[in-house]
Parts: sequence; C-alpha cells; structure tokens
Amino acid sequence: MKGRLFAIALVGLTLAATAPHSWQWRIPRGTAPPPVTADNPMNAAKVELGRRLFYEADLSINGTMACATCHEQKRGFADGNRTRPGVHGDPGRRNVPGLANVAWRRHLTWADTGLNQLEAQVAIPLLGDHPIELGMKGQEAEIGRRLGRDACYRIMFARAFPETSGRIDLPNVAAALSAFQRTLTSLDSSYDRFLAGGMSALSPAARRSLQLFNAAGCRNCHQGQDLTNDSLHTLPVSSTTDLGLFEKTGDIADKGRFRTPSLRNVAVTAPYMHDGSASTMAEAIHMHRVSLTGVQMADMIAFMESLTDQKFLTDPRFALPAKACGRNL
Repeated sequence: MKGRLFAIALVGLTLAATAPHSWQWRIPRGTAPPPVTADNPMNAAKVELGRRLFYEADLSINGTMACATCHEQKRGFADGNRTRPGVHGDPGRRNVPGLANVAWRRHLTWADTGLNQLEAQVAIPLLGDHPIELGMKGQEAEIGRRLGRDACYRIMFARAFPETSGRIDLPNVAAALSAFQRTLTSLDSSYDRFLAGGMSALSPAARRSLQLFNAAGCRNCHQGQDLTNDSLHTLPVSSTTDLGLFEKTGDIADKGRFRTPSLRNVAVTAPYMHDGSASTMAEAIHMHRVSLTGVQMADMIAFMESLTDQKFLTDPRFALPAKACGRNL
C-alpha cells in the first residue's frame, strides 16, 4: 500500500506493464501496479494457467476441493461460512478472507507477519495440517503426476514456464496461482468513484458516515485505499481459544492479535472477524465497541455497501474458465 495514491483517478485505465511484453495491469490511472517477486515475473500464459489451477479440484488429495471452493468470486473471493472444513471434514480455524487486491497486502493470513509473499502462502491451504485444508502434505509429487496426465496442462505449463521447460511441480503451480491472484484487482466501487470526484457516487447516508467513520476511530486501522493498515491488533472482543499472532512469536503481547482486514467488498464477505463470529456488519461494528444510534448504524452500513465493486464480482477474467487449449473444459 505504501506509496499508492489514496485519491485515485478513475477516469480511464492505466495499462502499466511490469516488463516489456509481459503483462499489462488494468488499473486506474494514478495507481501503482502491485509488487511482483523478481523470480516470478508476470506473463499472460502464467496468469491463464493460474486461473485454471485456481478452480482445479485435483489440487486436493481426494479431488473434492479447489481454491475456488473457499474463495467464491460472487463473495469477493471469500466464503459464506464462519469457517470452512477441509477435505477430511476437519473444522476450519479461521474465517476465509476475501482476495480483492491481495497483491498489495503486507501480511497474507490472519496472524502471521512472516508470511508476505503469495508464492509462500500457497503452501498453507495445500500442505498445511493445522488445520488440514486441501490435504496434500507429503503428496507434493502427486500434483505433478495428476496434472501431467492432461495434455492441455502440459501445453499450458510449457507456455507459462519456458525457463524450466514447462516443469509441472509445486513451485510452478504456486507461481501460476500467485500470478493469477495478483490480477484480482478491485478498484471500481462507488467509493472509488466518489474519491475521483464523483460526489453523486455516494448516497447521502454514505457521505454522512464518512465523518462518523473518522470520529469513531475506524480510520485508525481501516485506512488507505483498501481501508486497512495491514497491521495486527487486539480487539476488545476476541476469541478465548485462538491465540492469534502469539502462536508464531510466543510474545505475550501478541495474544489475540489479528490482521486488520480490508473493507473492500465487505458487504458480500460475511461472516466477519477472524473466527466468523459476527454474522452481520452491525454485529462486527458492535464487537469493536463502537456505540452508534440506529440512524448512525444505517449510515455506516450504507458506507460499507458503497465499497462493493460489482464489476469485480462478475468479471469473466476471474471466473471458472470455459475453455483451455481451445477446447471446452
């Protein structure tokens, strides 16, 4: 987020390339492209492969789950459950976060400040065992075997990774998935258009709540273009069993500390909080010990709803691909 412009210009799109002939970002003029790791440059073939892999159930041990099982486009690539069970029915620990503008996040999980690259994050759902999600720990070679049986995948990996002769393995799967996730940019909500000078883009109720949002202290943590400071905090109301960042650091001061989520598309990403314990926006606001009148709460929710980017929720570039290698899937 650092260095990005908060008041962005949304008149037209900037096509910003990360490198000559590699990738062009469809982002608003005045917005810097997200960071890209040096050893995983963007290219169209890699993004196309990553999109298909995002919806690929063969990345789970029993072929029943894909990334998209938990990250649904219509929900801002979040989930409608408090937590999502894994392939073996193991209960999930934390609420599934949305993926809008994930490429700009400094921290990629609820409570691990050391995990800040998408390529490394891929291992959490694939190989993690606390809890088990896709259940591929110890079966990394199986990923290459499964995908390699598909002639189209062999073609797609060869196009995406010519430097490794199209090797089909976990590192290249992680690189492709990360490339696709970096394209999940959401910058066309009513709030964005308001910031760009379109005063009528926000309803009177949403405009009233802007001042309230600041006065209530919400802006202390929900700041910047994506309304998050990307830091970890302890809330007045928090889980008594999930120790948050403490699990990684062992520092008593980190007990119950969780990442401030982005508020982008918040109206469609319920339930809320790290454990999904708030089923509505009003409940989540109350958990922050913010006292509002009925009218103020209605105004605040109107503002939250203005953060929904309908184009992002329906953009066909992010949806399940219908074809690969010129054939129907």
